[in-house]
Amino acid sequence: MIETASWARRFGALVVDWAACTLVVVFVLGPEQWSDDPLSGFYATGLFILESAFFTALLGGSFGKLVTRLRVVRVDGVGRPIELFPALLRSILIALVIPPLVFRPDGRGLHDMAVKTQTVRLADLRA
Repeated sequence: MIETASWARRFGALVVDWAACTLVVVFVLGPEQWSDDPLSGFYATGLFILESAFFTALLGGSFGKLVTRLRVVRVDGVGRPIELFPALLRSILIALVIPPLVFRPDGRGLHDMAVKTQTVRLADLRA
């Protein structure tokens, strides 16, 4: 099994994802309505879940993971990305915050263990 990406890189990818989703929500709602709407944080979270699941199933990683050169891979060694439903479950678990913080010694959190994945550096896949 390939070594799991560092916490710093994975956190960086999450920050990129969160910022991108927040900016999209601000753009759609407008800055004033975004700041006045008490649900705007939920809109950003929902968008994060959908964006992360869709891109993970289609391209192997969320927008933030792609930008930071990380990929979500199957631990069974199959080369294709995970399907949409497991990617959606994984994204929901990440949004719940606690599952990523409970992890094994190899760095895989509950969200990865639930769908049999791990996050790795793109460079490690090519080596």
